[in-house]
Amino acid sequence: MAGAPDPQRRSERARVAILDAALSLCRETGFSALTIEGIAERAGVSKKTIYRWWPSKGTVLLDAVTELAGRTALFPDTGDFERDMNTQVNIVVGLYSPQDTSPVAALVAEGQLDAALAASIREQVIAPSIAGFEERMRSAQRVGELPGSADPAVALDLFYGPLYHRLALRLGLPDEEEIRVRIAHVMAALRATA
Repeated sequence: MAGAPDPQRRSERARVAILDAALSLCRETGFSALTIEGIAERAGVSKKTIYRWWPSKGTVLLDAVTELAGRTALFPDTGDFERDMNTQVNIVVGLYSPQDTSPVAALVAEGQLDAALAASIREQVIAPSIAGFEERMRSAQRVGELPGSADPAVALDLFYGPLYHRLALRLGLPDEEEIRVRIAHVMAALRATA
């Protein structure tokens, strides 16, 4: 005989359905057309369920993007820092593409208008990403792939700054070959700091 339904499991299923719905709807329609009503309908839950956990569509999308980034935008360590950075930067570019309907790009844009959301983005997504980058770079320094004098904060800006510049000014995101060339230049600059 089956036991009573576990409310925790039911809530987790609803949470996952809501986050998945927010991501898919944002990809289909863009952030401006995303609504709590649409998310609720797609997820098969009530608006009340969503508002119990999140105060706005931006915070729903933030949690969805946080989980997405945590699953996909990790820093590999194959022992080849340059190759690993190519892999990671290509993943990041994929998260921002296509720019008009990317949930990640939408969240960054919305964070420019909402200071509280921007602070949450920094705490939940950016700070852990920076920590992962710094850890991977320190690993490369320990094994001699990069000089110990190379500054992780400068390296971070060199690797990722051009992406956000292109994103903010809608200049088009780089393809794999452009990424490879840019990373080779950053690596040459970092190696020259010895």
